[in-house]
Amino acid sequence: MATQTKKRETKAARPERIDGRRERSRSSHKRIVEAMMELIAGGDLMPSAARVAEEAGIGLRTVFRHFDDMDSLYSEISATVAERVMPIVTAPYRGGDWRAHVRDLVRRRVRVFETMLPFRLAANIKRYQSPFLMAEYGRVITVERELVLRLLPDAVAADRIASEALCAALSFQTWRAMRHDQGLPAEEAGTVMAHMVEALLAAAPAGENR
Repeated sequence: MATQTKKRETKAARPERIDGRRERSRSSHKRIVEAMMELIAGGDLMPSAARVAEEAGIGLRTVFRHFDDMDSLYSEISATVAERVMPIVTAPYRGGDWRAHVRDLVRRRVRVFETMLPFRLAANIKRYQSPFLMAEYGRVITVERELVLRLLPDAVAADRIASEALCAALSFQTWRAMRHDQGLPAEEAGTVMAHMVEALLAAAPAGENR
């Protein structure tokens, strides 16, 4: 009888142990992602797995248990950054004509690009050695262009020079050049981007409101 009672107690304890291990695993996973993001945001654009483990306060083996390779970690970071910026990207445009919407897009791009800047810089360093980062780079470029082009009336979208100029002015590559290569403060870079877009809007062909 005592043996049967002990077996029942042992079985009852197993789910608690399993739940405890799962909770610790989730906690470690979160700490690894947060550590990687903190290191990149702090200027370490190529942190090693050992540095991530140190920042997260966990063992190196734990890092590799959660992420078979660094691509897995960058994938998780990409998803986390996307969660931060998607509410800005997907917010509806309210009122005004297409030019007003493009001006609103400038303000959105400043916020989104500044949030993404350190992570995109880090990804750019590694993308030639990473199939995931290279594919992600192409996907983001495509989405950036589509979000500009869908705001343009047909007459402007059909003007290849005008539409491509707007896409270039509103691209992350332009933002990266101003912030990283030229060393402009975020506010000044935003003013420059707005100035370029205003000049392009003034020169754009007439088009119906959208």
